[in-house]
Amino acid sequence: MARSSRIHEMHPERYKWVALSNTTLGSLMATVTGSIVLIAMPAIFNGIKLNPLDAGNVSYLLWMIMGFTLVTAVLVTSFGRLGDLYGRVRIYNMGFVVFTIAAIALSLDPYTGSAGAMWLIIWRLVQAVGGAMLFANSTAILTDAFPAGKRGMAMGINQVAAIAGTFIGLILGGVLAAIDWRAVFLVAVPVGIIGTIWSFVSLKETGQRGTGKVDVTGNLLFAAGLIALLVAITYGIQPYGDHTEGWTNPWVLTGMIGGVVLLVVFVLAERRIKDPMFDVTLFKIRVFAFGNLASLLAAISRGGLQFMLIIWLQGIWLPLHGYSYESTPLWAGIYLLPLTIGFVVSGPISGVLSDKFGSSFFAPTGLALAGLTFLALLLIPVNFSYWVFGLIIFLNGVGSGMFAAPNRSTIMSSVPASSRGSASGMAGTFQNAGNSLSIGIFFSLMIAGLASTLPKTLTNGLLAHGVPAEAAHQIGSLPPVGSLFAAFLGYNPIQSLLGPTGILAKLSSSDAATLTGKEFFPHLISDPFRSGITVVFVAAAIMSFIGAAAALARGKTVAHGRTPVPVDVAGALAVDGAIDAASGEPAPATSSPDGAPA
Repeated sequence: MARSSRIHEMHPERYKWVALSNTTLGSLMATVTGSIVLIAMPAIFNGIKLNPLDAGNVSYLLWMIMGFTLVTAVLVTSFGRLGDLYGRVRIYNMGFVVFTIAAIALSLDPYTGSAGAMWLIIWRLVQAVGGAMLFANSTAILTDAFPAGKRGMAMGINQVAAIAGTFIGLILGGVLAAIDWRAVFLVAVPVGIIGTIWSFVSLKETGQRGTGKVDVTGNLLFAAGLIALLVAITYGIQPYGDHTEGWTNPWVLTGMIGGVVLLVVFVLAERRIKDPMFDVTLFKIRVFAFGNLASLLAAISRGGLQFMLIIWLQGIWLPLHGYSYESTPLWAGIYLLPLTIGFVVSGPISGVLSDKFGSSFFAPTGLALAGLTFLALLLIPVNFSYWVFGLIIFLNGVGSGMFAAPNRSTIMSSVPASSRGSASGMAGTFQNAGNSLSIGIFFSLMIAGLASTLPKTLTNGLLAHGVPAEAAHQIGSLPPVGSLFAAFLGYNPIQSLLGPTGILAKLSSSDAATLTGKEFFPHLISDPFRSGITVVFVAAAIMSFIGAAAALARGKTVAHGRTPVPVDVAGALAVDGAIDAASGEPAPATSSPDGAPA
């Protein structure tokens, strides 16, 4: 008890580092877990004895990929608001507990087949609830703990951990999947236990609490609308009838239109509710509105890059350079290291520099640099020289790091102290919704690009190696999503397409060996892939440039040697007591309703 008392009486200068290290661990763990299954998917499905590419199993595959980010996007704002009302540390601590329990359950999956897949999906959704609690309150806890002039550095480290975790998860997933598929989930257990104990013992409530009640109506409308929209986009990339994609599926259309309508109703309702979960009045603050728009576009483009590079490496480049399809998941993660390094190096440095010079330069310049790297990727051949590829993705990581930390720091510094949990959750919603949207958007763009060229190319390639005409035309007319998912998962697509038909056994040994070898499919898909990736990366570049313009449009800022406060926001914040109207610097601390210092 005496030890706990000493921790909670910790000097603010020491406590802020404790808060930073713990929230950084929480953010890193949550994002690593979010992406770790992407590379490990083949090992996981082999472990539960289920082929994810069978027609009836594609839904399991999609929910394993998207379920975590979908639930996190839906709940992060609600948990941010609950943090404002009942304590950010309290909700954050609960997040560690839920997250760790789910990690234990995932590693103990007792079933195989469809039942095993459902066990994993359900507990991944539970784990996402814990992740949403961590995401929603980590930056608010940091904003409470750090003075304005140091927030850029703190946010830089925290954001680097959060976003770099998505890349680290790819590498870690490949390494652990090679050992045992259960290790992919088990790795989070000791980290979760340590983080849970540490957060309960060391973190304390230091911020102002908001007042009011839980907005039940707003929570239900928001959850229903966002779930309907994101689920519809998820199923929109699956074939429907004679179409290569499902955008004409009545259920997909209903989900998309209904989801948008519910979200519009949600926004209108929030304007009338006394204590809203989603404080739409914060969007009157220009830096908050434009900063979140930029964050959404950056998240979409960054998510698209991650998925496209995995397909590029696993489906084409690595097999062409002698790697077996079984080993490509691990090596894809390793060859993406420059992207992670660029981000890890750039993020904290830009956070520190933005504290000193303001974020007006770093955020838009970083996102513009990321946009230029998307265009640069279009200038290199599909079978590229690695040092050129590595340099381009390193610069993309640098650009993303320059944007992420200063942008989030400025967003959080622009809102009243009592709304930080809600603002953190809202910012997290935009980022996580962008991650979810990126899968639907960029897979759809890629499939659209492949649909115009892959069928003919695939048919001709099969005919040239002895596959009967009827079978070649039938396989060539299959929706390209199957080939795309096979490449994404590190399977040999030709083996997956021809194996179940029994045709391979009837071909000559040389033709069968060629069709299922390392080079046939990569050579076959190179030109169609170029068509698809051109559409994808041009769209990502446009989003990045629009996001850079939005970051630039946040308004002129003044630094005062601290995190810059937007000029057009200073008066509004002064009214709320967040800053001093005369100086533009943070106002003196007051007491929150529970007696904690603001």
